[in-house]
Amino acid sequence: MKNIIKLSALSIILFFSSCTKDDNIIEPSVNDDINYFVWKGLNAYYLWQKDIPNLADNRFANFDELYTYFRGFSKPEDSFESLLNRPTDRFSWIVDDYIALENSFQGITLNNGMEFGLVRYENTPTNIFGYVRYVIPNSDAASKGITRGMIFNAIDGTQLTESNYSSLLFGNNTSYSIDFADYNAGNPTSNGSSASLTKTQLVENPVAVSKVITEGTQKIGYLMYNQFSSSFDTQLNAAFASFKTEAINDLIIDLRYNGGGSVRTATYLGSMVTGQFNNELFSKQVWNEKVQAAIDPSNFTNNFTNQIDHDNINEAINTLGLTRVYFIVTGSSASASELVINSLSSYIDVKLIGTTTIGKQVGSVTLYDSDNLSRNGENLNQNHTYAMQPIVLEIKNKDDLNYPNGIVPGITLPGIELHEDYGNLGVLGERTDPLLDRALVYISTGAKFSNQPKIDASKTLEIYNSKLATPSSNEMYVHFKN
Repeated sequence: MKNIIKLSALSIILFFSSCTKDDNIIEPSVNDDINYFVWKGLNAYYLWQKDIPNLADNRFANFDELYTYFRGFSKPEDSFESLLNRPTDRFSWIVDDYIALENSFQGITLNNGMEFGLVRYENTPTNIFGYVRYVIPNSDAASKGITRGMIFNAIDGTQLTESNYSSLLFGNNTSYSIDFADYNAGNPTSNGSSASLTKTQLVENPVAVSKVITEGTQKIGYLMYNQFSSSFDTQLNAAFASFKTEAINDLIIDLRYNGGGSVRTATYLGSMVTGQFNNELFSKQVWNEKVQAAIDPSNFTNNFTNQIDHDNINEAINTLGLTRVYFIVTGSSASASELVINSLSSYIDVKLIGTTTIGKQVGSVTLYDSDNLSRNGENLNQNHTYAMQPIVLEIKNKDDLNYPNGIVPGITLPGIELHEDYGNLGVLGERTDPLLDRALVYISTGAKFSNQPKIDASKTLEIYNSKLATPSSNEMYVHFKN
């Protein structure tokens, strides 16, 4: 794999390389240290560095000038925000707890196990209801009997609204009671039942469902995959071993709730689907001019591979050699999910079932407050736990294509537009799930139309979902190595 950029290969450009902090008058505070870290990291790696005047190499003559300037912001988050290329950059962010961030990348979160989306009432759009997408096994929600398709409209007896859902569901409270409701055509009414849920440290295996479905004479593999987490690469590979043993004819990969993750894992998944393109170009990265001038260009290409090789894992990839694959997607499919779809479309027939993806064709790295901005760099600052996840690259397929406005089923790539019906979600991995059922019909008949009622897209838009509240939401990242 060549998507691992060596931090040590890029000299961090200091605008005052001839002086030290000891030469300055101001005694730096912890916030001053954080602000310098923010400026240094963005100056070195931010994709739009040359477009931001305050990120110019000569913007500040010395540390005193930098400290004084950024003391005009009340907190590091504001300093960080002031240096971004909004609104073009929709995805850079900063955290004050990199341990939680690192855990989130590996599927570890403070979670009650109920993954859900939030939608406006049809008749009273200031009111909000939640629908359960799925439940993580061995979680509190699983033990309380919560299942996919349940509707809730109140927390601790308070109706969810556009102004209170954030504090009620994503505040500091680790426990709350959810009040269930009947869907009632998009205007839920309470049904008198409730459940108390408690958040705990929870590990989610992103390989949620893996099975083979027999459709006539065809064997169709189905994989529901919810995060590109490198901690579960062996589990992903095991699912493909089963598909290979079963000699499947077609494959459906369900990314409807997958907000992305590791570029390396995305490349592994693309290699598992195929196998006939080993060592050929999977995707290519474009970084800022400073990075590209300092590092060998071969580091910016990601090639199909036949081996998983990282973190003491070394195993052959189970490849299927397919020339066609089907993806289930929604507006929650982002970044690495879109990367796999886009990259494979240069080589094989890719078909989609669902709705337009989010349109995140850019990736990030995690930067820490150390000499070389890595977790294991010299002089890692022990006085705070801030880390940044700035956008540092744009990623394209072999044909130099990506889709910043999202990938549209039936328009960008062949397929069928079909929205989830919150009143009829069915069971994931079963024919009762309308999206999976439609994919199976598409495979067996080629028909793009059905008798299923068309859902008004304006009435199905989510305003938020539980995945977005995690530190690694909608993220596509590459791995730094010292």
